[in-house]
Amino acid sequence: MTGTASQIEWAEQIKPRIQAEFDRVASAFQEVARQQAEPERSSTLAIISLLEEKRLEAMAHEQAGYFIREWQELQDQVRKSIAADSRYQALRANRRIDRTESPK
Repeated sequence: MTGTASQIEWAEQIKPRIQAEFDRVASAFQEVARQQAEPERSSTLAIISLLEEKRLEAMAHEQAGYFIREWQELQDQVRKSIAADSRYQALRANRRIDRTESPK
């Protein structure tokens, strides 16, 4: 990791909190998936896969400043990173279409 010694130390303290936040969100999606039937379950599992990609992407950063700047205060960074992804947006759009075309 790059940065000053204090930045690196700070970033190393932040990283486990980031992992825990991704774990929390993944766990919530997994619980939802367990209760769903197809095709909704497949869509939720795709979101979990996307979530894991976002985790790897975030944790791959080498600059300590990134963790300090982007993750020091955990708010809704995980949700925002997923929501901004075009694949997630496509999944949501497909769900809306499926719901409007489903027989009542």
